[in-house]
Amino acid sequence: MRFSIPFFLSALAAGASASNVLDLGPDNFDSIIGKGKPALVEFFAPWCSRVLVATAKRNLAPIYEELADAFGHAKDKVVIAKVDADGEGKPLGKKYGVTGYPTLKWFDGEGSEVTYTSGRDLDSLASFITQKTGIKSKIPGPPPTDVLILDNNNFNEVVLDSSKNVIVTFTAPWCGHCKTLKPHYEKVASTFKPEADCVVANINADDGKNAHISKKYEVAGFPTIKFFSKDNKEPEDYEGGRTEADLVAYLNEKCGTQRAVGGGLNEEAGLVPTLDRLAHKFFTASAASRDSLYKEALDIAAAAGVASKHYLRVMEKVVNGTAGYVEKESKRLNSILAKRNLAASKLDEIKIKANILKSFLEERAAAEESKEKIARAESEL
Repeated sequence: MRFSIPFFLSALAAGASASNVLDLGPDNFDSIIGKGKPALVEFFAPWCSRVLVATAKRNLAPIYEELADAFGHAKDKVVIAKVDADGEGKPLGKKYGVTGYPTLKWFDGEGSEVTYTSGRDLDSLASFITQKTGIKSKIPGPPPTDVLILDNNNFNEVVLDSSKNVIVTFTAPWCGHCKTLKPHYEKVASTFKPEADCVVANINADDGKNAHISKKYEVAGFPTIKFFSKDNKEPEDYEGGRTEADLVAYLNEKCGTQRAVGGGLNEEAGLVPTLDRLAHKFFTASAASRDSLYKEALDIAAAAGVASKHYLRVMEKVVNGTAGYVEKESKRLNSILAKRNLAASKLDEIKIKANILKSFLEERAAAEESKEKIARAESEL
C-alpha cells in the first residue's frame, strides 16, 4: 500500500498532537500556569536526550510521556507540561533558575513553584502528583511481590532488627542491570518467604527521600547488594553472581537454611547425620540388628530434635512388618511435592519426610546394585 506525502505528514502531525504533555513557551506559559490548575513542568534541552541517551537516568522523555498519559483523564485538574529551555523557552528557564537539564518544577494553582528532587521513575512522579493533588493516576498496580520494599520510614526497623538476617538490593528504577536482576530476585524472595528470619528486601536508592540511607551505606552504583546479619549489623557487600541459584546458595550459607532453587526445601533439609548413618544400614540389617539400630536411634532422638520422629516412625513401620511401606510412602510424598498445591509450610514438612525416606532407600538401592554386579560377573565366568 502506498501513501502520499501529504497523508504521511498529516498522520505524523496527528501522532505528535496525541501527546498528553502540553508544550509551553513564552507565548502561552502565563496563560496556563498560575491560573488555578497545578502543574508539573519539565524544563528540557532537545540535545540532552540525544547526547546522553545512554544514561537512562537523564532520558526522562519516555517516562514523562507515560506520566502524562497516566493523568490524561484529569487534564481539567492538573497540567503535565514541558518547556524547551534551551530554545524559545530560554527566558522561562532563566526566570525560574534552571541550570541543568532536565529540571522538573511543580507550580501550584497560584503559580508558586518548587523544584522536584525525588525519583524520576514513573511511580515516584505519579505518587508526587497524587500527593499534591489527591488525583489518582491510571497506572496499573504493580504485580504481587514477596520482596519487602524498604524506604526511609521502615529501613532501620527491618534491617537493624537483631532477630533477622536481611539482604537488601539498592536499586534505581532506570538502571538496566537492576531490571535484569529483578526477576531472579523476585524468585529468591518467594523461595525464602517461609523463613521468617531471612528477609529479602529492596530499596529505591535513587529516590531523594532515601538519599541519606544510600550515603550512609556508601552506595555508589546500582544495583548494590548488602547483607545484614542478625549477629552483626555492619553490612557485608555481596559480590557473588546474580542468578537465582547464586543468591539461594548465598542465603542458605548466611541464614543457615536449606532452600532449593525454584522454591521449597533442598535434598538435605531435615536430615540428621547420626540418624542417617543408622537409616542407611537399616534395610540391609538382620532382624536382630534392626532392633539394635532402633534402640540406638531412640537414644539419639532424645537430643536430635523434631526430625528424629520421622526416622523412628519409618523404623517402627519396617520392624512391624508393614510391607513396602518405605517405597509406597516415598512415591506418595513425591507425587504430592510434584503437584505443589499445598501451603508452603505443609510442603516443607512433606519434603523433610521424603528426604528421610530416601535415606532408608539409598543403602538398599546400593546393596541391590552390588548384587546385580556380582550376578553379572558370575554369569560371565
